Amino acid sequence: MALKNLFKILSIAFLMLCFAHVDAQENKVLDGVFIKQTAPTKRVVPYTHVREADVMYYKRLTRRIDLKQKLNFPLYYPDKAIKEIGYVRMPLIDIIQQGVTEGTLTAYQNDDFQQPLTKSEAEGKLAQEITIDREDPVTGEFITETKNEPITADRIIGYELKEDWFFDRERSVMEVRIIGLQPIYMSMSDDGTDRGPAGSYWIYFPEARFVFANHEVYNPGNDGARLTFEDYFRKRIFSSYVTSETNVYSNR
Repeated sequence: MALKNLFKILSIAFLMLCFAHVDAQENKVLDGVFIKQTAPTKRVVPYTHVREADVMYYKRLTRRIDLKQKLNFPLYYPDKAIKEIGYVRMPLIDIIQQGVTEGTLTAYQNDDFQQPLTKSEAEGKLAQEITIDREDPVTGEFITETKNEPITADRIIGYELKEDWFFDRERSVMEVRIIGLQPIYMSMSDDGTDRGPAGSYWIYFPEARFVFANHEVYNPGNDGARLTFEDYFRKRIFSSYVTSETNVYSNR
């Protein structure tokens, strides 16, 4: 009899917990017209293997993405992370820096991707040495000091892309693949005046695709059509212009 009573008590307690969970869900304010349940992670579409013998045309280009262009605003804004419906939206530079810090992305010194940087070296690439005058509280004299000031998202003015265009006769398609990406920031003097664009470090794009696929980018046309940063680059939604290409003189 005691065992039967214990079973009844446990059953009633379980039902009470279930109803409490349902009530909590019903009483929760729904910010929108639906509950966002889709996982933010997406599968990266693998590149098709290309044989050297099948490449009938090949051209290497370097192009610049100007973040002042309206079409490129999703790469720049927001200038700091904000919470959207069901996910956190971040500027591209924050995603890159977070990946380098966590070790999911490797920063390289050059676009040949032969010299990886340590985390501290990568942080130094996106920092600028500034000189400040500080008054000594004891002597009252002014002391000149230098310190590294991190480059914030609002100082990023563009991205440099290294990409290959080729024609694959096996598939009869003209294709472009981004090889690398480099954040460009506006360098400033000690008095706050602009000194011009400056490069930082390079990210190997085939590696970055797996990180970019886990972060959503704002879709100006439709909030319901979710896009990741990997989609944004793969579908070439951005606006850019060519800054150099392979040529006989190797000078542009």
